[in-house]
Amino acid sequence: MSDTSDDLQTYALAVLAGVVALVLAGVIALAAATSMPVLPALDAAAPAVGPGTEGVYFELDADALPADAAEVLTRVADAARANLNTMVLISGFHDRSGAAEHNGDLARRRAEAVRHALIANGVAPQQLVLDKPRETSGGDDARAARRVELHVQ
Repeated sequence: MSDTSDDLQTYALAVLAGVVALVLAGVIALAAATSMPVLPALDAAAPAVGPGTEGVYFELDADALPADAAEVLTRVADAARANLNTMVLISGFHDRSGAAEHNGDLARRRAEAVRHALIANGVAPQQLVLDKPRETSGGDDARAARRVELHVQ
């Protein structure tokens, strides 16, 4: 009976080792799959802001962060947290509708909303610079004009 018990115990240990190996392989595969960067799909409706620059686009007369801003803010925050010498210049823009004073204030509030979101995402405040552009009116395309640009340097 001792030989049968030893054989059964050896078999049980082999099965257990196999299960542990499968679980480890699954964990490693999951970790590898989630650590690979996934490039976002290009949004044809979102205008390009230029190379090396990210943009957050706002609704008309609004300073609340849009839902689609999370992807851009996460990308910028990751870059800033990865290198503490990185600076992020944040510039707010507005469209041409409405009063100039109101629009200037709106552009500033949009930039501050983006700054607060980056700080909440772990970016050190000293890495963030509110950079008022010379011309805050963003051009003829109203949607492109209602933006905050983020320059990671």
